[in-house]
Amino acid sequence: MENKQSSESAVPDVHKTIKAAFEAFDYESNNKVDVREIGTIIYSLGCFPTQADLHDLIAQVEDQTGYIHLEKFLPAMTKVLMEHKFPSVPEDLLLQAFEVLDKGKKGYLEHAELAKYMTHEGELFTQEEMDEMLTALADRENNRVYYKDLINQWTIDPDM
Repeated sequence: MENKQSSESAVPDVHKTIKAAFEAFDYESNNKVDVREIGTIIYSLGCFPTQADLHDLIAQVEDQTGYIHLEKFLPAMTKVLMEHKFPSVPEDLLLQAFEVLDKGKKGYLEHAELAKYMTHEGELFTQEEMDEMLTALADRENNRVYYKDLINQWTIDPDM
């Protein structure tokens, strides 16, 4: 019973976190976002689904107009987070992955450098997905992705 109560008491915090991530991409403040933003929103919540899992989730919540409404996304994403459906990657593993890519040990990756890795290796992103992601992740002044800052944003309390 205590475990159920503690998970129920976490729901308001989970909702708050999901809403904040969603609202960052709700440019018209109308409780809907472009379907192309959902991957970035989910990644920002510390979840890293496969492309297939991401497409399945989108199919559940999309309204067939190319937009996703908060009222459909919130319960689906709450369930994902509460059930740890797309487990987050441990912080040290994320750091190791970025450090492998950061051959000069600068603490950041250039926009073009990261785009090359993400569109040519592993589970590939389209150029459009890459542009959207880098717009959200890169420092606007110098087009660099400071990965330690990202890791801090991406890693969330696993007991949330």
